[in-house]
Amino acid sequence: MNDMNEEANPSRLIDARIEQMTDWRGMMLGRLRDIIRQADPDIIEAVKWRKPSNPLGVPTWERDGIICTGETYKDKVKLTFAHGAAIDDPSSLFNSSLDGNVRRAIDFSEGQAVDADALKTLVRAAVSLNVSKKRKR
Repeated sequence: MNDMNEEANPSRLIDARIEQMTDWRGMMLGRLRDIIRQADPDIIEAVKWRKPSNPLGVPTWERDGIICTGETYKDKVKLTFAHGAAIDDPSSLFNSSLDGNVRRAIDFSEGQAVDADALKTLVRAAVSLNVSKKRKR
């Protein structure tokens, strides 16, 4: 990442985040990223909240607003849906941040299977919500 443009490229920053984690969390974040990108070809990758203590920032997926963020912790990978409380979750994937009025999250732990179809459905519902909000504006 010598070139300044490469360093600022969100997809490359997310690549670097995934490569930096040599354990199951990197593989899980990579898998989740692939599923999110498969759900809608118009999703854009971004990186938010870069700071000295977190120079690679937080991977973020957007389309007409934030869909979700991907954070890694010691014992989990967390996908937080910006407006998760407003979308249907027919497969009951949300298992974290259930008490809030806006966000909902999914915590993935080591060895946990990912229901790709259910996650794509959730991502598409978040995209639809964002698109409909933008149209109203």
